[in-house]
Amino acid sequence: MLLPITLTFAAACGLLNLWIATRCARIRIADKVMHGDAGNSLLARRMRAHANFVEYTPIVLILFALVEMAVGASLWLWIGALVYVVARVAHAFGMDADRPTLWRAGGALLTWGVMVAMAIAALTIAYGATREMPVPPAMAARG
Repeated sequence: MLLPITLTFAAACGLLNLWIATRCARIRIADKVMHGDAGNSLLARRMRAHANFVEYTPIVLILFALVEMAVGASLWLWIGALVYVVARVAHAFGMDADRPTLWRAGGALLTWGVMVAMAIAALTIAYGATREMPVPPAMAARG
């Protein structure tokens, strides 16, 4: 199967996105809020948690896909994907509080950690290995 980790991770993120959206929708329906947050602070926090998920997840998924394409499936990629999903769940629950919480901070820090680790992995893969560069045809004719 092509990209089993990224496919599983993307499916989990899709379901997580739906869950976070549903948390907003339940409040909207109960309070008859069509647009915005109508001054409901819990709805505002949940909307922000949803927006935050949508802001980070695409780039993290892209990094996972590219790294998995370059090096194949590995245990550390599975662990990184699991950590990211758990971090986003923790962050969503942490955003319900009207004060800083360990869930929110931990979720944010783990999200950043996974994103930075994947960016470093991508750069290491791209520039860490020495590759033989093909000589352009025009230069090959000279030598």
